Order: sequence, then structure tokens, then C-alpha cells
Amino acid sequence: MKGLTVRAAAILSILVFSLVPAWAASPPTSSTSQQDDTYDQDTILKDASDFFGNTAEGLGKLVAKAFKDQGRPNGYIKGEEASGAIGVGLRYGNGILTLKNGGTRQVFWTGPSIGFDFGGNASKVFVLVYHLSSVDKIFQRFPGVDGSLYFVGGAGINYQRKDDIVLAPIRLGVGLREGASVGYMHYTQEKTWNPF
Repeated sequence: MKGLTVRAAAILSILVFSLVPAWAASPPTSSTSQQDDTYDQDTILKDASDFFGNTAEGLGKLVAKAFKDQGRPNGYIKGEEASGAIGVGLRYGNGILTLKNGGTRQVFWTGPSIGFDFGGNASKVFVLVYHLSSVDKIFQRFPGVDGSLYFVGGAGINYQRKDDIVLAPIRLGVGLREGASVGYMHYTQEKTWNPF
């Protein structure tokens, strides 16, 4: 009788486990899902280095800082911009937004700033994008603080945040611009000269 009970329990166990769907037996972890939807640090550093055309010493440090502060981005923008300031500043740029899930879109940005800021520059910009669920959600204003706080080896980074979405532009360019300012970036679907 005992042997029959053991065999019946074994058969019942096999039947139960064969009926359980694979996803229920081993649910995907959030880190696996996040890794599928986001870029790793090595990929971003390689893409940014290729885009900027060199491996500036500061670039690796700024990418590492962004990953430490914000985690893994789910997208990026490759673009260029020009800016200038005498206390009050303006910035204009454009680029291509690419999300890990495959969405791409051309974007434009403008923004005013005010502060202790003087000079002008032209830059290539590689923007790390966090928590953007679709390309259309980028078209809004993102407040941020700009300045020399995150400048390393000729490259600079600042953070812009709106709700859960975070943008981290990394700039490497030519010109002379010093100081610190507060402002915002307005991302739009079409080019505009209106910074507001």
C-alpha cells in the first residue's frame, strides 16, 4: 500500500508540474526585463565615443556618473546644439531620439537660462534618456540646472527632470562658456526659434 501511495504522489506531482505554464514556474525578474529594455554602460560608452569621434578622458567618467546616479537608460539622443549667454542665455539643438524598444524620432530643443553665465559654444550632444515609455512623451519642457558642477576633461553633463522622465545631456564642444545657470529645455517636434 505504501509503494502505491508513493507512486500515486509521484504521478500527481508530474501531472501538476506539466500543467503549470512556463511563465508561472519561472517568472521573469524585473532586472531581466529592465536589462532587455535598457542599455548597458559599455554599449552607451562605445556609442558615445563613436559619436563624439574620440575617447575623451572625461567621457568615461561622465557616463559612469550617469549610470551611478540614474541607472540604465532606455534611450539616447545623438545631436548638436549652439548656445550663448550674457547673464541670460539661449540654447538651440536637434537630434535623433532612439529608444531600446525600437522607437526613433527627430527632436528639436530650445531653452532659455539665467544666471552667472557668459560666452558661447557649439557642441555635439549625446543625451541619455531614462523612463521614456514612448518617443512622443519627450515633447515637453524639462527643468534643469546647467553649469560647471559636472564638467570633467572638457566634457559636461547635467540632468533635466520632468515627473519620472530624466534626460542627461553629455556635451563636448568648442567655444568658451563659463558659469552656472538655471533654465529649462523645451523639446519639440518641429524646429522653432522661440525659446519659450
